[in-house]
Amino acid sequence: MVAHRGASDVSPEHTLAAYRRAVDAGADGLECDVRLTADGHLVCVHDRRIERTSNGRGVVSTMSLEELEAFDWGSWKNPWAELDDEAELPSPDLRKVLTLDELLATVRDAGRPVELAIETKHPTRYAGLVERRLIEALDRYGWAHPKVGTESPVRVMSFSWLSLRRMRVLAPGLRTVLLMDRVPLRFRDGSLPTGVSYAGPSLEIVTAHPEYVDRAQKHGHQVHVWTVNADADVRHCRDIGVDAIITDRPEAALKTLAEPAKAPVPTYTYPPRRRDRRQS
Repeated sequence: MVAHRGASDVSPEHTLAAYRRAVDAGADGLECDVRLTADGHLVCVHDRRIERTSNGRGVVSTMSLEELEAFDWGSWKNPWAELDDEAELPSPDLRKVLTLDELLATVRDAGRPVELAIETKHPTRYAGLVERRLIEALDRYGWAHPKVGTESPVRVMSFSWLSLRRMRVLAPGLRTVLLMDRVPLRFRDGSLPTGVSYAGPSLEIVTAHPEYVDRAQKHGHQVHVWTVNADADVRHCRDIGVDAIITDRPEAALKTLAEPAKAPVPTYTYPPRRRDRRQS
């Protein structure tokens, strides 16, 4: 179970507080989006513009890290927090823009194995520089080029096959995930582009076409589904055998996954009914 932008259902997405809450809840992995600032820092921000998740205005790629740090990145989640006795107490972890380096350190210091799924956002004015900066950041933790027989805790996801191809060239030992909101015709048999490790279909895809999971797995690919929030959808993904779900609600998802799975309903194949000659 992977926490989408942290425990983003209850805490402001992409804040350190959201990720720490997800780790404390027992999430197997964390998910983040990364964008490159004008001065070359990777920050965990989903949108191209910052209006939705901060009190600032502008485009991430045109602003420096210092400029981004001047804004409040958490109050939008609960604008009435001062009047809410159950709201989380004000903290920099709730309101500060999060750099990828800070998130990597959080994973390293979690006290248990925690994986990190990093999504590169494209198109962007910096193109391949995003992937190069990402490799540099992972190298500082020894996670870009895992030794033979070991795996990095990090995998890289993208809707852009070009981005994943760059990652394959720069760090061939890293696992990659091709995100899909529709499955291209040539990959509907469960195959993926050369070098891609895992399939990342949307919930809508595996709801409409649950057989896709089996097809991908028969080609040797894990299936990681996004974004799975409703309890019924969590159960559906479990029952059709997906390898990982990506959810805004890690605490609730873990409770649902802990439920005993229902036994499959047996199916029977009956011999064809013999035709009565008298009805001919």
